[in-house]
Amino acid sequence: MYDKGLAADSLHKILSAIEMIQARTSVVKEPNDFLLSADGMMRLDAICMNLIALGEAVKGLDKLTQGEFLSDYSEVYWSGIMRMRDKIAHHYFEIDTDVVFRTITEEVPQLVDVVKKMIRDIEH
Repeated sequence: MYDKGLAADSLHKILSAIEMIQARTSVVKEPNDFLLSADGMMRLDAICMNLIALGEAVKGLDKLTQGEFLSDYSEVYWSGIMRMRDKIAHHYFEIDTDVVFRTITEEVPQLVDVVKKMIRDIEH
């Protein structure tokens, strides 16, 4: 069994990273928006930093719960989140803005709902 308080704390950190990603993408309408200005590049940097934080928190949660908890929420591609963290952290100059854009527009919104459900489940 794992410490539910620590797991809940991790989930709140995950939600915080997601919210930061969403706040920084509010004006990004297409992948090239990252590349066409200094502001876009700063947004890409900030988003990537939060994607790293998100992936690290997911890794930590999976380790804390010994793989028990995330598997209950199979609608999320958890290993993809962890691998994206590794890709950004270790191969930063190979970042594909199309992949980042698709992730933040298609996958992150679904993740918000699942993480909020996870928080409700673990705190009650």
